[in-house]
Amino acid sequence: MGKFDLFNKFNSAVIVVNDKSEVVFRNNLFKRIFPDFENLKKFSHKLNYNVCALVSNDVAVHSPILQAMASPQDFCAHVTYQTSNNDYFYYDMSATKKSNYTIIFFTDVTAKIGLENMLTRNQSYQKKISLLEADNKNLSKIKQQAQSQAMKLLLLNNISNIIRSSIDTSVILSSALSELSQLFAAFKSYYAVYVPETASYIIKESLDKKERGKYITFDRGADDKISCTFCMKEYKDAKPFNELVQRIIIPITNMDTKLGVIVLLTRQKTKLDDILEVMDGVSFQLGNAIIQAELYEKDARMVKELTRTLEELQDTQLKLINSEKMASLGQLVAGVAHEINTPVASIKSNNEIFSKLISRIKDKEMNSLLKEINEIDKEAIERINRLVVSLRKFVRLDEAELQEADINKEIDLTLDLIRHETKNRINIVKHYGNIPPVKCYPNMLNQVFMNILVNATQAIISDGTITIDTDYKKDNLVVKIKDDGCGIKEPDKIFFAGYTTKGVGVGTGLGLAISQKIIEKHNGRIEVNSKVGEGSEFVITIPSK
Repeated sequence: MGKFDLFNKFNSAVIVVNDKSEVVFRNNLFKRIFPDFENLKKFSHKLNYNVCALVSNDVAVHSPILQAMASPQDFCAHVTYQTSNNDYFYYDMSATKKSNYTIIFFTDVTAKIGLENMLTRNQSYQKKISLLEADNKNLSKIKQQAQSQAMKLLLLNNISNIIRSSIDTSVILSSALSELSQLFAAFKSYYAVYVPETASYIIKESLDKKERGKYITFDRGADDKISCTFCMKEYKDAKPFNELVQRIIIPITNMDTKLGVIVLLTRQKTKLDDILEVMDGVSFQLGNAIIQAELYEKDARMVKELTRTLEELQDTQLKLINSEKMASLGQLVAGVAHEINTPVASIKSNNEIFSKLISRIKDKEMNSLLKEINEIDKEAIERINRLVVSLRKFVRLDEAELQEADINKEIDLTLDLIRHETKNRINIVKHYGNIPPVKCYPNMLNQVFMNILVNATQAIISDGTITIDTDYKKDNLVVKIKDDGCGIKEPDKIFFAGYTTKGVGVGTGLGLAISQKIIEKHNGRIEVNSKVGEGSEFVITIPSK
């Protein structure tokens, strides 16, 4: 048996502290009541008691544990313990000195203090009850009236909040029906739109979705004003109930125009006088809300239609601009080709004659020099012819139908036409895949390749590299064109018509917008990845089937 085990039999929590402020023993009750702690100071911080502190900034004065340790005599105090959940317990704390130890006892008086407080409050309540009993009858009536009025105001307030927070007719009506159903304990509720041509109604909104779309007709005059009647049938031609049911009908109007009715069915007895005022308010608010919501929905539909029309007009405008541009380019190329072909034909003829005359020159050195000049001229003539053919192929205006094309060759054709932009400045790296003939509009795709490649050459300030990859994956043509130029600040805007990163008068901002439309015409997509200072990569994906 330990030195202090005797304290385990005490009905009070016991803690033993040595002269070094170290806890050397805690009895079982103490361990159950108080959580474990690292040192005595942390435990003492949760205990406090009312003292008149002469030195207010001395923490030890406010701690009953530290006071008990410092006191040369036995110490007693009434203390409060605050748990980590901010609950409070009350203890009578007593400390006694034994040799080098301070033995501290905690006797729980929480229940006692609670009982005393309860008795004090009970006496106060008894006095209040005796005073209130005299006015109980009058207060009961006032309470009923206040509750009724509060329910009405709450309903109107909730419906007002619903109307303010939404412009959706369906949300407004379903929320209002839910509020009314709770107020009148209705087992069925719905809103029915009035159909003037047939003097009938069609259920538009109901908490029971199966009811929506049903046509109904009421007895003559039953729907002209707010009514609260007992009936065996919900409406004409309806199956009779097994018992009398109270039916509340609230006409919804706007500027003397009948919009519809709200119908509530309940087994709870309700007087018309009790609901007339609040139902008038509901009818007025819902009537205005329905008209406003319908006007908003009409405006929203109109805005949506106008937006779609504007987009169609913009697409049409881009197509017209592109068609006109290509038509003008075709006419220009045809004219230029004709003008070039005439002198080139003459030069070619002279070159052939000159070639025959060279053979007659006997001077070997002169003969060799003239042959070299003749070969250079011949190669230049062939280069001009190839350039003219490439220009004609690029603006193939007669190829308006889908046809199979070799995409690798089409890209090479485009590269030939921009050779003056890349020569001696930009290294073209081609990684062409084994691509089958793809059904497309070749002249349109050439225009896309031209736009991207020209932009790439302009993005490279001095020297750089353009890498072109082509591949065929899962019946999709994939073309990647990457440059190491200056990059694009706002890549998400480059496909917008009119947006350009070039200076005023340099770019129109239509090239990539037209390119996107061309790719969409092929049921494909064009994407861009770009970082400022690192370059850009365009990825074109076109399904081949």
